Amino acid sequence: MATSSRAGETTVIDARRSAGKAARESLSRKAQGAFALPDRDPVAVIEAQNATRVQSLVPIRVGRMLDSPFALYRGSAAMMAHDLADSPVTGCQVIASGDAHLANFGLFASPERRMLFDLNDFDEAYPAPWEWDVRRLAASVWINGRDNSYTEEQCADSTSAAVRSYRNSLEALFQLTATERYYHQEETDVLERNPGAQKRQIRAVTEKARKRTSEQVLRKLTTTEADGRPYIVDQFPVIRHSTNYDLGRITEIYLLYLATLRTDVRLLLSQYEVVDYAMRIVGVGSVGTRCWLLLLQGPAGEPLFLQGKEAPRSVLETHGKVATAPASIIRAVAENGQGARVVGAQRILQAQSDPFLGWVHSVEGPDGRLRDFYLRQFRDMKGSVDLQALDPDQSARYAAVCGSMLARAHSQSPGSAFIAGYLGTGDAFDRAVTAWARLYADQSEKDYDALRKAVKSGRLPAETGL
Repeated sequence: MATSSRAGETTVIDARRSAGKAARESLSRKAQGAFALPDRDPVAVIEAQNATRVQSLVPIRVGRMLDSPFALYRGSAAMMAHDLADSPVTGCQVIASGDAHLANFGLFASPERRMLFDLNDFDEAYPAPWEWDVRRLAASVWINGRDNSYTEEQCADSTSAAVRSYRNSLEALFQLTATERYYHQEETDVLERNPGAQKRQIRAVTEKARKRTSEQVLRKLTTTEADGRPYIVDQFPVIRHSTNYDLGRITEIYLLYLATLRTDVRLLLSQYEVVDYAMRIVGVGSVGTRCWLLLLQGPAGEPLFLQGKEAPRSVLETHGKVATAPASIIRAVAENGQGARVVGAQRILQAQSDPFLGWVHSVEGPDGRLRDFYLRQFRDMKGSVDLQALDPDQSARYAAVCGSMLARAHSQSPGSAFIAGYLGTGDAFDRAVTAWARLYADQSEKDYDALRKAVKSGRLPAETGL
C-alpha cells in the first residue's frame, strides 16, 4: 500500500476510505437499523456489577438509577455492551469511549485555562467497534428527549442531528492531516455558534464552571482543625471518612501516583502534602466503586483537591466481549493496569486532558484484593449543560455538538478513515441508527420497569434522594 500523497497515487487514507465503502456490500448502512437484542435479565446485569461494589453503597446506586429511564441508562453501560456484543458491525475498531451518552460531555479547563467542550468520561474506554459509541450516543438522545416530554418527532430530530453531525464532522476531519486532527479542539463557544442558541444559558454554565476550583471546594467541604489544617467534613453517606486506610497509607499511594506523572507535574506536586482524605460517592453507574477525595496542601498553605477512582475492567471487554485489541493497548493494560488504560484513553480521546492524570496499579485493599485506580484534579473548572433545561431545538443543536466531539475522538484512531468511507455523504446510516435508537429507547423503558419491580419486590435494595 502506497503512502505517498503525490497526485495520482493512492494514500493510506484513500485505501482505508475505499475499504470502508466496500464494507457496505457485507453490511449495508440501511441494515444498521436492524434491531435484535439477546435474551437477558436487566436486573441480573445490575446485580452482577453490584457484587463487586461496596455493599453499603449498592442501595444508593440503585436509588439513583430509579430517578428516570435516562438515569438508568446512564448507569447501564454494561447492559448496552452486553446487548451490542453480537450485533453486526463493519469490523473497524477505534479507541471507543464505551459510555458516550449525552451527559458524558461537558466543559473543563485546558492547562492554559481556556474553557473547552469535549467528552469527559473514560472509565469504560477500550478498543471496540465504532458503531457502539454512535449507538450509545444516539439512544441517549432519544431517551433524554422522552424524559423531557418531547414528541417522538422531536426525539427523532435530535437523534438524527447527533448522527448526522458525527458523519459530517468525520468527513471534515479527514480533509485534515493526522497532526491537524490531533490538534483540533473546540472551545465552549462551539455551543453558541448555531442560530438561536441560548447564549445566556451557556455563558452562565461557563462562568459557573470557572468558579469550580480547589478554593471553592475548600470553603464548601472542609473545616479547620485546632492546628490550623483543613479537614474534610463528613456528609454521610455521600462523603465519609474510612477506617480502611490511614493517612500514612494514602500518602504511600499518592507517592506511587506521582511516579506516573510527567516530570514537570511530578515536581510541582512533590511540593504538596496529603493532609486528609475521605470516600466520596460519584455519578450513577460508578456508585459503589472505591472513590476517594484527597485534600493536599501546598507550600503556602494553598489547597489542592484530587479525586481517585477505582478502575475495574471496561464493560466493553467484560460484557461486550471484545476479542481483539491493538497490541499497544493490551500491553499497557497488562503492564500498568486498568487505571493506566483509563488515563491513556482519555489522553487519546480528549483534545486536551488534565495534566494531573495518573494511576496507581495493584493497591491492596483491606479485603486483600488488588485494585487499580486513576487520579485527577477534582472540580477543576468542570461544568455541564442542564439537559432538562433544553427545549427541543436546543437539544438538537446540543446533540449535534456532541456528535461532532465523538467524531473528533474517533478520528484519532489510525484506521478511522474507514468509517468516513463507509458512511459517505448520504443519510442512509443516519436514518438507520435513528430508527434503531427509538427501539432501544423502548427497551430502556422496559428495563426501567423491570428495575422498579425488582425494588418493589425486595430483590434489589434502594435508597433514593441521595
